[in-house]
Amino acid sequence: MMSNIEIVQELYRSFREKDYDAFLQICASDLQWIQNEGFPRGATHQSAEAVVDRVFKAFNDDWKAWSFEIEQWLDAGETIVVIGSYTGEHRVSGKTLRSPAAHVYDLQDGKVW
Repeated sequence: MMSNIEIVQELYRSFREKDYDAFLQICASDLQWIQNEGFPRGATHQSAEAVVDRVFKAFNDDWKAWSFEIEQWLDAGETIVVIGSYTGEHRVSGKTLRSPAAHVYDLQDGKVW
C-alpha cells in the first residue's frame, strides 16, 4: 500500500502523462477540486470526472505549454501540501505565465478527496 505522499506523487505523474484513468482511480468519486478565482478556469469542480474534463482537458485546449514545477513536498499525515510554480504559454495570445502556488490534498482511505 502506498503512503499518502506516494499517492499524491502518483497523482502528479497522472497529470504529467495525461493518464486520466489513473487520476480517476486515485481520487474519491465525490472529489471537490477548488481552483482559486482569478486563476485560469478558476472554479470549484465536483467529481473527479469533472476535473478531467473541465481542468485537465480544458487546459490542454487553452495552453500551448503548461506545467507545475514542484519545489517542496510537505507531509502532514492525511494532508499533503505541494509547493511550486505554474508555468505556461497561452495558445492564442502567446503570453507566458509564471505563478507560485501551493496545492493542498486531503486523503482518506488511500484516496484524494
